[in-house]
Amino acid sequence: MDVFGCAGCGAALSVPVSRVAFPEHAHQGYGHVLLPALMEPGTYAVDPEPSGVPWRQYDEVGAEEAAARGVYAPVYMLSFGGPGRIALAPGDSRGLALIPERCEGYCLGLNGGDGPNLACQRCGDAVATRTDDCGIWPAVWLEPGAVRRVPGGGPAPEPSVRATPPIDQDGGWDGRWRAAVGAALAHLVVAGEGEPVVFPDGLLAEMFGRAAAVILLPGRPAKSVGLAGPGLTTTAAIALVPRDPRTGEPWQPPAPVPTVPLAADVWAYLADPREISPLPASGTLPDGVLRDDYPLPPHPGYTFHPDRRLFLHTLARHPAVRRPHIRAIYDRLWTAPNPVLW
Repeated sequence: MDVFGCAGCGAALSVPVSRVAFPEHAHQGYGHVLLPALMEPGTYAVDPEPSGVPWRQYDEVGAEEAAARGVYAPVYMLSFGGPGRIALAPGDSRGLALIPERCEGYCLGLNGGDGPNLACQRCGDAVATRTDDCGIWPAVWLEPGAVRRVPGGGPAPEPSVRATPPIDQDGGWDGRWRAAVGAALAHLVVAGEGEPVVFPDGLLAEMFGRAAAVILLPGRPAKSVGLAGPGLTTTAAIALVPRDPRTGEPWQPPAPVPTVPLAADVWAYLADPREISPLPASGTLPDGVLRDDYPLPPHPGYTFHPDRRLFLHTLARHPAVRRPHIRAIYDRLWTAPNPVLW
């Protein structure tokens, strides 16, 4: 467990928290809604990429400098902020006060567009940024140069993986699924060398199939994709595997096979999509037997769409996008209007 303190005066700025993998949906913009907190209580994550102000256009930066910053294909804008910003659940922060003149937002909260908007209450140094506007996953972002990490002295608990259902509380497709599948599709392009793929019928095909058919043009025999992970094996040519919830590293199958990493909570639901009746019941049913009472499990009335921006963001930062056949896929989708993509 760790505690974060002000680098200037040493005041504590967080409760004890343990590090987990950086969420792929952290910088996702998701509709005109108020979203739940980005981080689970008692956890923090470190953004490995540069983020925040200042921003510069790709054409101004140029391909060589962009590649030096880990971006290997054209994008609209590049962040020239520093890497290593630390995301906390807002409720886990302590000793912070808003800086009124930096409280920029669109309509329902703060977006961090003016830079750090939270100051240490003891010394007044700007040390963090609160973001909670509509379509932004709320978090407190500690600036790495303004805080210091103090080991808390106790062992970090093992992170628990709770399967995230694909449907949110409002009955629509969950934004975390859109982000996770969008990022995984970029890795699928690389793992399959840009060739067509096929999924088993069911939720996996519903989440990936339509977008994959647009991204990967037909012409060669399709490679099979299957789930693999702890306690689950596949004979497919490409394995869809979970990320470690603490480190973010993809699970490695015993046999060498191309792998596609997927957020652990999304993978967990795909691996075991248990359906729970919304109606109370007495007693229990045998394993594998589902209730058939009304109402049926919820299902949105529109097609699932992976996050296009997360797909392009992830593929642009994968070194394999410099290969001609992968770059050709990126360029085609980069210039395509949104409805054409999926």
